[in-house]
Amino acid sequence: MIGPSRRSALASLAALSAASVARAAALPELGTRLLKLGPATPFTFDRLRLQARRLAAQPFSAPHAPPAELAHAIDYDAFNRIVFRPAATLWGDAPGGVGVQFFPVGRPAPRPVAMNVVDQGRARPILYSADLFTSPAESALAALGQGAGFGGFRVMNDDRRTDWLSFLGASYFRSSDPFNQYGLSARAIAIDTATSGPEEFPAFVAFWIEAPKGGAPPAICALLDGPSLVGAWRFVHSRPGAGLVQEVTAELHFRRTPARLGLAPLTSMYWYGESDRAPPDDWRPQIHDSDGLAIWTGAGERIWRPLANPGRVRVNAFFDRGPRGFGLMQRDRSFADYEDDGVRYDRRPSVWVEPIGDWGAGSVQLVEIPTSGEADDNIVAFWSPARPPAQGESLALAYRLHWCDEEPTPPGVARAVATRFGRGGRPGQPVPPGRRKYVVDFAGQSLAGLARADGVEPVVTLGQGAAIDPVAYPVAGSLLWRLMFDIEPTPGRTLDLRAYLRRGAAALTETWIDQLDA
Repeated sequence: MIGPSRRSALASLAALSAASVARAAALPELGTRLLKLGPATPFTFDRLRLQARRLAAQPFSAPHAPPAELAHAIDYDAFNRIVFRPAATLWGDAPGGVGVQFFPVGRPAPRPVAMNVVDQGRARPILYSADLFTSPAESALAALGQGAGFGGFRVMNDDRRTDWLSFLGASYFRSSDPFNQYGLSARAIAIDTATSGPEEFPAFVAFWIEAPKGGAPPAICALLDGPSLVGAWRFVHSRPGAGLVQEVTAELHFRRTPARLGLAPLTSMYWYGESDRAPPDDWRPQIHDSDGLAIWTGAGERIWRPLANPGRVRVNAFFDRGPRGFGLMQRDRSFADYEDDGVRYDRRPSVWVEPIGDWGAGSVQLVEIPTSGEADDNIVAFWSPARPPAQGESLALAYRLHWCDEEPTPPGVARAVATRFGRGGRPGQPVPPGRRKYVVDFAGQSLAGLARADGVEPVVTLGQGAAIDPVAYPVAGSLLWRLMFDIEPTPGRTLDLRAYLRRGAAALTETWIDQLDA
């Protein structure tokens, strides 16, 4: 039975007491004799939802954590030198990419997270032991002791060396599918991102990893807790061969009304790309995990917004009702456009959010934060409902995350595949003062076989003024159509731009959108 108080609720999550350890037994059926489990209790997702609802009625209290100076001493490099013993892999002998390994606490995840394994409606806590890890003699892991706890976990490929899914830190998670290469991350929730106050980072405080059935990847349940809300999450996974599909079900209960609520948030990195100029001290042509935000509106319009590294924090809201999808995409897959054979930006996954049910009125919001390097995630995109839930209210949510190469549903119109920006005028001629030029390339079946004389025309609208000399034409020797136009921005003002190609009344391309801070 789930108790009404927060103390009893958390006790059922993560009590790694001496009594529990004494009762623990090694379970050979898990594929290892090194992992030890505590006593079993009944578990279902409905029980977890009830637990979250009751916990939300109590004031927030930060969970126990080891001394911050010890956890933070395990920095990025030290964290990577701590290795989970492969022989202790949960379900390590099962084929099909279902084996689970665990992370220690450290700077990437300074607070321990309770881990449980679920089989046939019974949950048993996985008991932490420092002996599950190997680490250098100078590692701070030993100083954390046997009660340090796990920082997160990952689901392994059959080689037990690489993983395709990881949950680590706050409510962050990510997948390496479909290219076996990590890139951007997803989060369970975003609270007060880019507002006048501090951003809040609610955290998963417990996971329940369900025993895989029929060779399918394990389903995962999680409890999230934070000052503003408590939530129950469930992730069901399928790997159809072209990436990963996560079906996400969540129930959120609010302790306060957030200033800005972000649902299905995605977090990525954009330093510079083809529309920017590479920093003089870096040899690579482009550096980014994602190069644009794609949106499929409730009305059926397809939108592409190239990302930027702005000079100031910038928030754009794309208002909609009943969105069909949105995502942070990496469309440029040419190695020559990055030339990085180490981190392979050309193989970074895209993530597409597919709402399940009617999400009502709201906006897809894009947050771009200035960065001077590739180590910072400076891009955030999420759905923000028109009216965020108030204190004491609840919200049910369902969606699919597609970790993919490109949008899972073809747009039916040509896509913007490159955006370039520079000085205006004609090549070889004097540059008109204050004039800037945009060049947007489109590619897709809707443009195939069309020539200059076939009635394709550019449609360019600006927030103020008019585009100068807009023209569209097929690029000889390629499958591209190119849109070019000049603008004369007013210094100190922000200019919004929209453009697409049409033939008669029919749109041939998605709508390209950009913003210029003059």
